[in-house]
Amino acid sequence: MKSKQPRKQRRERMKAPLHRRQKFLRAPLSESLRKKYSKRNARVVKGDVVRVMRGDHVGIEGKVQTVDLRRGIITIDGITLEKADGSEVARPIYPSTVVITKLNLKDERREDILER
Repeated sequence: MKSKQPRKQRRERMKAPLHRRQKFLRAPLSESLRKKYSKRNARVVKGDVVRVMRGDHVGIEGKVQTVDLRRGIITIDGITLEKADGSEVARPIYPSTVVITKLNLKDERREDILER
């Protein structure tokens, strides 16, 4: 992004095409994964186990339920909000506020990407 102005930064993020939005869904890896793969961060994928590092739910670890590319958020098992009518819904979290502790390696392509 070229501008320093926050309004233009936000506008560019919201207007970014989907192939660029994938970069926004990256999260740092835990220390053990950093040493194993020699990478600092990776894209968050459904099935990864993550630990929340910022906000009200600090320290909670859970499996990623959904990854929303359009909104740039993820939802995690065990982190919910209670609505006014008493029902519970999954709380959206930005991927930059979590650390990946265990990777979902069911897809062979992902393992190749990490070992590149």
